Amino acid sequence: MIGLSGKNYIILGGAGSIGGVLARRLAARGACIHLVGRQEEALKKSAEPCNATWSLADACHPEQIEAALMEAKKQYSEIHGVANCLGTMLLKPAHLTSVEEWRLTMDINATSAFMVARAAPKLFPKEGGSVALVSSVAARTGLANHEAIASAKAALIGLALSAAATYAAKRIRFNVVAPGLTRTPLTEKITANEAAMKASVQMHPLGRIGEPEEIASAIEWFLDPGQSWVTGQVLGVDGGLGAVRARIST
Repeated sequence: MIGLSGKNYIILGGAGSIGGVLARRLAARGACIHLVGRQEEALKKSAEPCNATWSLADACHPEQIEAALMEAKKQYSEIHGVANCLGTMLLKPAHLTSVEEWRLTMDINATSAFMVARAAPKLFPKEGGSVALVSSVAARTGLANHEAIASAKAALIGLALSAAATYAAKRIRFNVVAPGLTRTPLTEKITANEAAMKASVQMHPLGRIGEPEEIASAIEWFLDPGQSWVTGQVLGVDGGLGAVRARIST
């Protein structure tokens, strides 16, 4: 991959496992990074090794997301890529999911991504730029007890496809990474439970769950200026869960 000196990127959820790894990968290539999140201490910790700037914003308040994006634009003048790594983990059937939980899931995952799409024409220079959204294998694979999160993550795919068409003339690219189960603090209830972890590993044809570095690498690929002819794509980084079925041992 080419160097990224002179390129400026915004990472929503930059204090999380995947967002933090992504920030370090981009910074190592010479990019300037602006992180967005709601926890100040976590943002400072993530920003320090990247020499990144940061803004506080709560995804439950869309106007805060918009303000953070515009703050980054003001600081760097031009933005060349945005990654939305914000996410939640809600595993409940619909009849046990409250309206408040539904709204929170949609706000953090889908509404935040919509605010990125809404701001995109103001952020990027005339040469265009790249937006990478993080969906989930659950958006396109029927998994039990995923109704709310699957709906929110599927919304990201619909948003990206439509926005890719709308803004193609402005050379603004929209793409999606759809991970399988990945080892992060959000998934700790599963990964820390021996029985749940064993069942999850067995679901993935490659026989393990994902690591943040693997998801961040895929996001980085979409953000890279070298992929300027890639838009409207959904990349499954899911151990094969969304596309293949493991051979049953006999």
